[in-house]
Amino acid sequence: MGVPRHQHLVTYDIRDPKRWRKVYNLLRGHGERVQYSVFRLRLSETQRAKLQWRLGQLMTSEDALLIIPLCPGCAERIHAHNPADAWPEDDPTFTLIG
Repeated sequence: MGVPRHQHLVTYDIRDPKRWRKVYNLLRGHGERVQYSVFRLRLSETQRAKLQWRLGQLMTSEDALLIIPLCPGCAERIHAHNPADAWPEDDPTFTLIG
C-alpha cells in the first residue's frame, strides 16, 4: 500500500505577474486548476510540505497563500462549473499601480 494522499484546495493572490506565473506553473504540475488562482491537488503529507516550502521560496510577504485540506466527502462535493475555455493559459492581464 502506498503513502496516503489527500485532496487539498490551494488558492493564492500574487501581486507580481512574474511571480504569479511561477506559482501557477508549479501548481499546474501538481493538480487540477479549478478557477483562475485556485487548484485542487491530491498530495501526501510529505508532498504538501515540499510544495508549501517551494511556494514559500517563490512568494513574498505581499502575496497570500491558502492551503485547505479536504476530507474525502468534502472533496467529492466540489464541482467546478466553468466552461472548458474559461481560464486561458495566458499571462494575467492586470497592471500594478504603485
